[in-house]
Amino acid sequence: MTVSRPVQGHSAAQGRRVVLDAMLEKPFQDGVLKLARFHGFSLAYHTHDSRRSVPGFPDLVLVNPRAGRVLYRELKTSKGRLSPAQIEWLDGLTACGMDAGVWRPNDLDTGRVVAELRGQSFAQKT
Repeated sequence: MTVSRPVQGHSAAQGRRVVLDAMLEKPFQDGVLKLARFHGFSLAYHTHDSRRSVPGFPDLVLVNPRAGRVLYRELKTSKGRLSPAQIEWLDGLTACGMDAGVWRPNDLDTGRVVAELRGQSFAQKT
């Protein structure tokens, strides 16, 4: 996501941050799914009505058959918090060797989402 011109009184980076902080989960998810398809994840699963599914299961399961990769990702807004059930699922999946984690809108800006879709490790710059 890019902001073509700075928000008044902000630099371009600050403007992007304002937009990403305000991003709701649905537009964020739509963007992630488009990026995933672009990077070869031809299969994606998302429970449309989480009230009828097991509590805490990650929002997305992305499958790239060509690369033999599966990603489990919980999507959260910039201020969203993980529930205990979500933490349990993510910890359980990673303990079994699965690639599971959390993405937030800011991860689009930092490049983390794309790096992880490409199978690259991501180190947050400090």
